[in-house]
Amino acid sequence: MSNVLSLAPLFRQSVGFDRFNDLFESALRSNDAGSSYPPYNVEKHGEDHYRIVVAAAGFEEDDLELQVERGVLTVVGNKRDRSAESISYLHQGIAQRAFKLSFRLADHIEVKGANLVNGLLHVELERIVPEEAKAKRIPIGSQRPALEN
Repeated sequence: MSNVLSLAPLFRQSVGFDRFNDLFESALRSNDAGSSYPPYNVEKHGEDHYRIVVAAAGFEEDDLELQVERGVLTVVGNKRDRSAESISYLHQGIAQRAFKLSFRLADHIEVKGANLVNGLLHVELERIVPEEAKAKRIPIGSQRPALEN
């Protein structure tokens, strides 16, 4: 029996986060069995650029919906009703069931765009920190106070 604590599930559902408190809270809330479908990657490209790649095989652009609300990015996939099509599967290995993925975004992370290429949904994210939120270096003067006579 191993006593090693893996933090991988915590980092999988957040982008640009450095606050463990929020990560633990998010991991406890989203500990459901349906969170593993569809598979996805969270990638970091440079200092302030991130990408979420969702395997959306069989989905078209009209089947997918992205929404950002209160710092949470939600990706929803719903297959259209295709009962009118006369397809009978001999083997159906590509799961095309509905899904909902949620990602808590850190402060100043903005969704820049999304596109569907070869069955992969790419969601581009960027950290844009406003000037007033950036750290400012305060110079230390070397002047001595004037002496009074």
